[in-house]
Formats: sequence, C-alpha cells, structure tokens
Amino acid sequence: MTIISASSFLPRRLVAAGAAVVVLLVAQDAQAQSRLDAQYTASLAGIPVGKGTWAIEIGDEQYGASAQGGTAGLLKSFSQGSGSGSVQGRVVNGVLVGQSYQASTTAGKKSEQIRINLQNGNVKDFAIEPAPPVDPDRIPVTDAHKRGVLDPMTASLVRVPGNGELLSPDSCRGAAPVFDGRMRYELKLDYKRMENVKADKGYRGPALVCAVYFTPVAGYIPDRPVVKYLAQARNMEIFFVPLAGTRILVPFRVVIPTSFGTAMLEATSFITQASPHVAKTQ
Repeated sequence: MTIISASSFLPRRLVAAGAAVVVLLVAQDAQAQSRLDAQYTASLAGIPVGKGTWAIEIGDEQYGASAQGGTAGLLKSFSQGSGSGSVQGRVVNGVLVGQSYQASTTAGKKSEQIRINLQNGNVKDFAIEPAPPVDPDRIPVTDAHKRGVLDPMTASLVRVPGNGELLSPDSCRGAAPVFDGRMRYELKLDYKRMENVKADKGYRGPALVCAVYFTPVAGYIPDRPVVKYLAQARNMEIFFVPLAGTRILVPFRVVIPTSFGTAMLEATSFITQASPHVAKTQ
C-alpha cells in the first residue's frame, strides 16, 4: 500500500506555493489504460490560496508524472508561488515503482529544484539546487534511510491489493516510507469513516476518509515548529475515491487543521475513466 506524501501537507507549502501541492500523474510511453482529469483548489481558513490540475494515466507496464500549480486569490496579491514536478516509473505486478522524480518550487524570489533517481525502491542519487545551508541540528540522512522508500508522487496513491471491496476500512490501514530529497519520513493511515463527496464536475459518490499520521525520521531539524506540529497532529484527514478501472484510490480532499485555520486541498472537477483494456493494477 502507498499513501500520500507528507510534503503535500506542510502548511508553509500550501501558503507559499498554493496548488503546487497538486500532483499530476501522466504516463509517458505506455498505452494509457486508466485516466483521471481533475482540477483542485487550495484554501486556508476558507480563503482560496492556490489552484492546480491533476491528470493520471496508468499503462500496463509504465507510468509517469508531471505537475504544476500556483498561488491564487488573495494570496497572489502578497506572494507569487508556483511549482512543477515529474516522475516516471514502472508498473510491476500492479505496483507503481518510481524511477526518476523531479520537482521545483518558486516562492517570491527563491527557487528550488529537487531530483531523485531510484532503483527498486532504493535511492541511487539525489540533488537539491541550490544546495541547502548546512545546519548542525539537522538529523542526517544515512544510506539506510534511502533504502526501501517511495518518492512523494508515487506515494500519493493508495493501491488496494486483492479483489475485495475498494472502499473498506482495511484499505485505510497501512504505512509508507517516503524520501522527498530532503526528508525521510513515515506516513501512516488509519480508518475514520465514510462520507459522500461531490465535485462541481465529474465524480460524486462515496469517499473513504482516512486519518494520516506523520513521523519524521531524518533530514529534519527537530526544533522546527512545522515538524513538531505535524508529528503531533492527530486530526489530519484524506478523502480517497477510486480511479476507474484500477484498484487505486486517489485523494479527493486533504484537510489539515492549523493555527491559522483549516488548510484544505479539494477537487472541483474529477473525471475518471478506464479503457476496455484495464491497467495491471489489480
């Protein structure tokens, strides 16, 4: 099981980069077997702060990703933020296995680019440009921390094995090790409830609501308030809905209570379809 990246939850990124938290999954070389076209809005305390789009295509043997988003609404008047990213990988026995991941963010005059290359879940190499300043308080990332991990984009989806009910409590239980180029952390899901959701266009129906818990492992500074807050938070939620023709669940809504109000990422358009030949994510 894979679960959504903690990078997507950080309030500073919601505010600084707006809808740059939105992930776009787009297959590059394989014939697409399942597809999602979606639009999302990001808000803080009910105020729109960002917009983005999400398009997923999964083939029999390969998948890929590219992402973009930016600030919107009132926030755009104070701070210009944008982000983009990409990932490519293989579909192995129904499991999405990332191979190369890239992401860039711009907030004001500051920009950052991250690159990660993986092989069978192990980080071959990675880079951050410009290189972040050395901080003696940062927990170092060791070679052991870079083995058996997921990149943030691949970790954005839940794959439900077997052939049972997709939207079941068991689908909401699991953990994932994630490396985003700077931090190594664990994400854990737990079942909370079922709810009905409705996009302005496209999907309307049941959603599996999962609690999500964040545990930093390495690459972070322990005294940072945002790290402390996320590690202690017990009220973050993700609403998952099915990707047509697969056993993959996609985030429809992400809710993060903060001291500034509730941060939310929510689909306004969510159109998913499968071709007659279903992708091998069964």
